[in-house]
Amino acid sequence: MFKIDIPGLGRLEAKYLILDLNGTIARDGLLIKGTKERLRQLATLFDKIYVLTADTQGTANTLLNEGIPVTVYKLTLESGMTEKQQFIKKLGPDFCIAVGNGVNDSLMLREAALGICILGTEGLATNALLNADIVVKDINDALDLFLKPKRLIATLRK
Repeated sequence: MFKIDIPGLGRLEAKYLILDLNGTIARDGLLIKGTKERLRQLATLFDKIYVLTADTQGTANTLLNEGIPVTVYKLTLESGMTEKQQFIKKLGPDFCIAVGNGVNDSLMLREAALGICILGTEGLATNALLNADIVVKDINDALDLFLKPKRLIATLRK
């Protein structure tokens, strides 16, 4: 479990890290450089890391079968946005950190205890931005927030 005390905000105890695939940890179907190594390190900090995806590029299983300690959940509903939100609700929002960039990520970002947006080469949907707590330039910066937690404190303290 990832635990951190943030002055003025309180204690965050997150069991689950929930990531979008395309536009977040992958670009054009390829895992972004540096992500695999960081996810391996983070597997010791979180009880479970999930990747939620509509698998637009059709590469989810190939990318994530490289020994990366994540569980891939392929979306089944027409509205991925609602399905992602329901996924967070089932796990318990207080125990979730969500990372994404698209419209279909916006409700999961709002629902989670901490929502992080990626402003990458694919862009960032305004709805996602409005529902996030933090915006970073790429996935490696997002994942480094947990490997170097003083960055989270600096950004979120009141």
